[in-house]
Amino acid sequence: MSGTNAPTAPVEAVIFDLDGTLVQTRVASWTIFSQINDRFELGVDGPEQYFDLFRGNVYSSLAKLCRDESHAGEVKSAFLDLLRNEYDPPLVPGLSDVVRRLAGHCTLAVMSSNAMQVMRRVLSANELAFCFAHVFGGDVTPDKRTAMRLFLDDAGNSFGRRCSADYDETGARQAPGLSTTVLVTDTAGDVRDARDVGIRAVGVAWGMHSVDELLAAGAEFVALWPQELTSHLLGDGAAAPASGACAIPAPAGPDDQGGCGCDTSTPVVASADATADDAGAARRRRRRQAARVLARGVGTDEVTSARRAIGDVPSAEADAAESSSPTERRSHTDGGRRVHWTAGPADELLVAVRRVIG
Repeated sequence: MSGTNAPTAPVEAVIFDLDGTLVQTRVASWTIFSQINDRFELGVDGPEQYFDLFRGNVYSSLAKLCRDESHAGEVKSAFLDLLRNEYDPPLVPGLSDVVRRLAGHCTLAVMSSNAMQVMRRVLSANELAFCFAHVFGGDVTPDKRTAMRLFLDDAGNSFGRRCSADYDETGARQAPGLSTTVLVTDTAGDVRDARDVGIRAVGVAWGMHSVDELLAAGAEFVALWPQELTSHLLGDGAAAPASGACAIPAPAGPDDQGGCGCDTSTPVVASADATADDAGAARRRRRRQAARVLARGVGTDEVTSARRAIGDVPSAEADAAESSSPTERRSHTDGGRRVHWTAGPADELLVAVRRVIG
């Protein structure tokens, strides 16, 4: 078994499939479809036969199981309604970081046979909605080849989102073309659609179809782990950490917030106690975010030293240290003696951690 078919070229845009690629779907999707299968007597015997429907367009495959066009319309409508109301799959472990890293380098899009409402719910709940510039749902664009062509034909497809609500308009980016646009998917049908359109395709091994099936369909590479996507698509650039808004996951919010932490709902008047509670939660969230960011740039020894020292720095001195220069000489009392040191990255981490737990 080989993991790759061809050499790679620089990537300007990545289109992700949703089910089986970004989210775990083998159980969640079959649980939904089995209800449709029983209700409409479609004759699908189990999960593997269901997964076979995705070797082509799933709605075309479903239509072949139906009596006529009217019956097929009823099945599709009922399936989408059930997905909208009950489908809530977990994100594939590790893919949140992969998406955030890619968002800093490429224009990202999502396409799915699923309903747009589901895509919004899943991406918002996982704080990834604003990493994607384009979303194509099965209830709006049922044919994935059409979705890919719409993306390629969009004059603004070089303007991505960098994990915030606005579209990045800074600098002149190369518009994605056939050789610099990659579809990432778990199904052989999607791979063949990508090849028909003329763009590249990368498979993932944790979804519906096997590595061999994906390669046989034309995938240039199949990732065994999410982190391999970053390595394959960015090359040496994969080592660069996510920056800006992509570096710090936004706090979770209601569905209409898009995962950005920005409340777009109608304002409501809160009580003084509720306002104080919200403000305290916001402060704690910012402190945790600061600790995570600082930890990325601090070595293991420094982190260990900082953790050991947490109990030695009183809260008042930690607050003073927070506002001082990173190279300032500091001191504290240890067993009756005054200890002096020069502040460094570990001390900044110490302050952040102290404030989180304090």
